[in-house]
Amino acid sequence: MAAFLNQLPALIGVVVGVLGTLLTARLNDRAQWARAQSVRWDERRLEAYSEFGRALKEVAMLAHRLTATTRPHSRSLPIDRQRGLELLADADVQRSKSWEGVLLLGDRDTVRAAREWRWAVTQLDRFARGVAAPDFDWAGAVHHVDECRDRFYAAARESLAMGGDDVAQARWLVDRANVPGRAANP
Repeated sequence: MAAFLNQLPALIGVVVGVLGTLLTARLNDRAQWARAQSVRWDERRLEAYSEFGRALKEVAMLAHRLTATTRPHSRSLPIDRQRGLELLADADVQRSKSWEGVLLLGDRDTVRAAREWRWAVTQLDRFARGVAAPDFDWAGAVHHVDECRDRFYAAARESLAMGGDDVAQARWLVDRANVPGRAANP
C-alpha cells in the first residue's frame, strides 16, 4: 500500500495531464469549427451581397437607358422601350430573388441599408415605367441611389469585417458630373 501511495501523486499528475490534453483538444476543435463556420457564412454573405448589388445595378442601368431620350445630355445608350421594359421585368425578378439572400444572411445594418438602396432604385424604375410623380427629380433620385449604394457597401463591408479605405462613389460621381465639358446627368 505504501508503494501505491508513493506513486499516487504521479498517477494523479498523469490523469490531470490527460484530462487537460483532452479539454484543450476539445476547445481547439470547437474554436476551429467556429472559425470554419464563420468563413463559410462570410462567403455566403459576400455572394448574397454581390448578387443583390448586381441585380440593383441592372435595374438602375436599364432605367437610365429607358429614359435616355427624355433626359438632355444623357450619356446612357437608349434602348427600345418595349425591349427595355421586358429586360426591366426580368431584372426585377432577379432583384426580388437576390433580396431574399440579403434578408436571410445580412445583419440589421446591412439589411436596413439594402432596403434603402432598393427603394431608391425602385424610384428610378417607376420613372422609367412612366408611373412616377410628375415632379420627379431624376438627378436628385440618381444621387440618392448613389448615396444609398455607398451606405449599403459600407454596411456590407462592416458585416464581412473587411478592412480598407472608404469606397464611396457618390461624391466622386457628383464631382465627375461637374467637370467642365461633361454632361451633368449620366
